[in-house]
Amino acid sequence: MSLSDEERRIARARLPEGLRPETLAVRTALAPSQHGENSEALFLTSAFVQPDAATSAQRFAASEDFTYARTSNPTVRSLEARLAAMEGTEAAVATATGMSAILLLGMGLLKAGDHVICSRSVFGSTINLFAKEFGKFGVETTFVSQTDPAEWQAAVRPTTKLLFAETPTNPLTEVCDIQALADIAHAAGALLAVDNTYSTPALQRPVDFGADVVMHSATKYMDGQGRVMAGALCGTNRLIRDVFGPVLRTVGMTLAPFNAWVVLKGLETLSLRMKAQSDQALAVARWLEARPEVARVYYPTLASHPQHDLAMRQQSGQGGAVLSFELHADSPEAARAAAFHIIDSTRVLSVATNLGDTKSIITHPATTSHGRLSDAQRQAAGISQGLIRLAVGLEHVDDITDDLLRGLSTLNHSK
Repeated sequence: MSLSDEERRIARARLPEGLRPETLAVRTALAPSQHGENSEALFLTSAFVQPDAATSAQRFAASEDFTYARTSNPTVRSLEARLAAMEGTEAAVATATGMSAILLLGMGLLKAGDHVICSRSVFGSTINLFAKEFGKFGVETTFVSQTDPAEWQAAVRPTTKLLFAETPTNPLTEVCDIQALADIAHAAGALLAVDNTYSTPALQRPVDFGADVVMHSATKYMDGQGRVMAGALCGTNRLIRDVFGPVLRTVGMTLAPFNAWVVLKGLETLSLRMKAQSDQALAVARWLEARPEVARVYYPTLASHPQHDLAMRQQSGQGGAVLSFELHADSPEAARAAAFHIIDSTRVLSVATNLGDTKSIITHPATTSHGRLSDAQRQAAGISQGLIRLAVGLEHVDDITDDLLRGLSTLNHSK
């Protein structure tokens, strides 16, 4: 019996088992439309016409079919399918930003009286979200050492529902033992969520080490060129569809179709970019480590990194594209002045707070990404005034180091 055009179209979207991550990043998506487009289509519509009232009622009740763009969209659905395939999870849900993904995580899993354990080294806005915003609604968070599982274990309470870690961290690239934290969470009847923004599934799949939920700021490396905002949660069908799905439909932190399409295409080159940018970052890190003006370089591939061996096991032998370095200085004031001098002396690097771009970005975490934290919170997170973060892009590595040298070689003249 011959197949109809519709059956052939759908069959082409059913990929064989056992494909490698690089192939999944290019091929996973919904079936093409009747027009047979090779690049996934961009559906810019807020509503979907239903054939009749009875079908409309059925689809709205099921919440699986396309009815209204706050609930679902074919372009967004393709992105979710592709990201889930790459992370090795059953499903994924896309959100407007990375922070809205963490908001969705908390709104889906937590209620007044619940307790969260979180690394004190995570992104500054993540700290504020757990400590301040969730705190308003009776959720208490204990912040612990990123790298010491004993502190996580000691913080467990009968009310602990969630452990949240970011690995490597922003900006000190601290690495947590995902498997150890998963064991602690599961023994307590809690879930482990891991922010995988820095490594992406091209380098690290947290579920392979026991994580329950994987969170992303797709604004970063998944887009890869600094164009759009996006976020995502990856996990089991039960969590994504039954726990997070109803919250998303009600609250509406929905990803726009255009942004989804941009990230969807960005995923196709993710593994190539992550390897190339990791190689570049390692070269810059080694160069910085040899500079007399630099007190310390934070980068997982360096043998000097405290969690080097763990990072290489978890991150496919790659360090990612972000590094930080600390300057020699006699006081916090002198350290800040020196950091500002180096940043202001650059002519190639972008002075911005984003990361994940093909353009290298340099920033001063103490006054930007962690600027809204208290002095005590910054000190606990290890964010000093002499710390500079560099997200390494795809420029020639010698042009990156030459640009840093403009400031490093003239530090004495800036005083």
